[in-house]
Amino acid sequence: MTVTTTATSTPAGAPGTVRKLLQRQILPTDRDPEVFPLYVDLEKAILDADKYEVGSNRTAQQLNTAAMRQNVSSGKLMHPDRILSRTSVTIPSGEWVSFGTYFNAFPASYWRRWTVVESVRLTVRLTGRGARVVVYKSTANGRSQQVDSADTGQETAGEFSFELSLKPFVDGGWYWYNVTAGDEDAVVESAEWTADIPVEKLRNERNGTVDIAITTMNRADFCAKLLGQLAVPELEPYLDTVYVMEQGTQKVVDSPDFPAAREGLGDLLQIIEQGNLGGSGGYARGQLESVRKGTATYTMMMDDDVVCEPEGIIRAITFGDLARRPTIVGGHMFSLFARARMHSFGEIVQPWRFWWQSAPGVFGDWDFGARNLRSTRWLHKRIDVDFNGWFMCLVPRQVLEEVGLSLPLFLKWDDSEFGLRAKKAGYPTVTFPGAAVWHVPWTDKNDALDWQSYFHQRNRFVAALLHSVYPRGGRMVQESFNHQVKHLVSMQYSTVLIRHQALLDVLEGPDKLHADLPTKLAEVKALVKKYDDARLESDRDAFPPVRRWKPPRRGKGDDDVIGRGAQLLAAVKAPLRQLKKPRPLSREYPEAELPAMDSQWYRITKYDSVVVSMNDGQSAAFYKRQPELFRDLMKETVELHLRLRNEWPRLAELYRAKLGEVTSPEAWDETFKPWTGSPDERSGAADA
Repeated sequence: MTVTTTATSTPAGAPGTVRKLLQRQILPTDRDPEVFPLYVDLEKAILDADKYEVGSNRTAQQLNTAAMRQNVSSGKLMHPDRILSRTSVTIPSGEWVSFGTYFNAFPASYWRRWTVVESVRLTVRLTGRGARVVVYKSTANGRSQQVDSADTGQETAGEFSFELSLKPFVDGGWYWYNVTAGDEDAVVESAEWTADIPVEKLRNERNGTVDIAITTMNRADFCAKLLGQLAVPELEPYLDTVYVMEQGTQKVVDSPDFPAAREGLGDLLQIIEQGNLGGSGGYARGQLESVRKGTATYTMMMDDDVVCEPEGIIRAITFGDLARRPTIVGGHMFSLFARARMHSFGEIVQPWRFWWQSAPGVFGDWDFGARNLRSTRWLHKRIDVDFNGWFMCLVPRQVLEEVGLSLPLFLKWDDSEFGLRAKKAGYPTVTFPGAAVWHVPWTDKNDALDWQSYFHQRNRFVAALLHSVYPRGGRMVQESFNHQVKHLVSMQYSTVLIRHQALLDVLEGPDKLHADLPTKLAEVKALVKKYDDARLESDRDAFPPVRRWKPPRRGKGDDDVIGRGAQLLAAVKAPLRQLKKPRPLSREYPEAELPAMDSQWYRITKYDSVVVSMNDGQSAAFYKRQPELFRDLMKETVELHLRLRNEWPRLAELYRAKLGEVTSPEAWDETFKPWTGSPDERSGAADA
């Protein structure tokens, strides 16, 4: 398959149309067996039970959910030597392979719902006598049906085309194909999904082009390797500019992997240095540069610490080109540590709680190596979303020009707020199967406790004030209060303090968001330095050994999972414990150690002091109960949340009135001026 064939359209039979390549068969570039289940599948389809078969009984539902998580794979793996190229694979005589996989099945329902495509043509090229290809489709509830088949017979090779309608895919469903070798080895040389597209839809272009915006902060080697992944020939016709917003002290240009990336990308690569303005400041700079340049069809936000599947970028652009209206096209995120596991298949903002979560029906952390696409009923329903994370997200330049750039939030909620803002303006977001990156899962980070919790709290309230459809934000204020109490009884006083500061900053209104962008992180980190729970140590011996005033009751441990009733009882007792004087020995020695996996609030609150490990596995903190500090912070918690509830209508009106101004290119120009202005302005910024 040549680059020219991938990037261009070919004449079709129907008048006024051209044939467009939508998707091609691909195989992993690194031949890593761990990711093979995402490309080729040697397993049978063992479909899980339909939810209506399970019924409404909660126990039956829980048992079915557990059964769905069970590994049904036989463990059979393809030998890496069978992968001949990016597009071709060998199948030994008498064996078969299914291409009903994440990267090679065709997500028909997404094309049906969002694009002008009404039918597709699958063309498969085989070599080997007796090789047979069978085409399948699925319904929205996962049932598969054979559509058509063909074989090479006594010929040594064959090319087979199948005309496939998209009409049956209103609610969900995929197309895919299986190939079986005959009496001799077969080779699947290539497979392509094409469609006849109206000429006017292509706007006299071969394809849309993209500016990729990567924000990096002290991840020089990771970012340089990502740039190398983008420097591949098949991507070149789609790339306009690759912007790297360098915000760290460990420069990507100093990485040993950078020269090769620079040579591969050439003039397409542009490094922009500026202060640490967080993810939103970096992405907004890329968005601003892209909009001002005005030559690319799209801007794609991409994290600096991902492993990229370049074909996913091509697929996202192709899907965006053929969408009925300007559409944000996002990718999925697989785990960098378990590469066949998908972290999330689609996300929404739950309106009453105003919290991001998986879309209804989605199972997080899904292992394609344990249960394949063809065996997983929920994966066949089309999943509609509110937003897509900016670890990989394609935004039409037209959308940026009309709804504005990112909010200056530093990090957290910038992507979800933008998705909601675009949706309100009539521009949908599609999280598109077949476009994905590998990234560290959110579950392996400490962002609910460390300095990031400030930005979680502040930015969530800012987004809710802008977009919540409920008076006073639905459950927002009550849930925030509950979380504060939970952190207080868990001796996480530094977290409570910075979340309080977040609410105070929300109450001040939107005018300080830009001004705070370069300074807020340092302020937050300085705020918590004196608190024990914020002092993280990588060496356990930095803390005293465990000593208890009395041994645990009957020698029992503290790692049992307790029920809802026991949790409610603990919630009642926990604040009352704060009235008691701490046990003297606990001032010097921890009473226990809790690993991160067992550090739930209802366990922590049993102790007067405890060493707690962090989720990233790199450090721990020594928590100590302080009754006086608890009372002071509780009083402040009550006052702040009452004030926030009372002032919500005024604040919502203010934030919404200022949104266009805060996200305008002109506002961002002022924020970037220390790095783009005159020499005197840049010097002043350096002195500050």
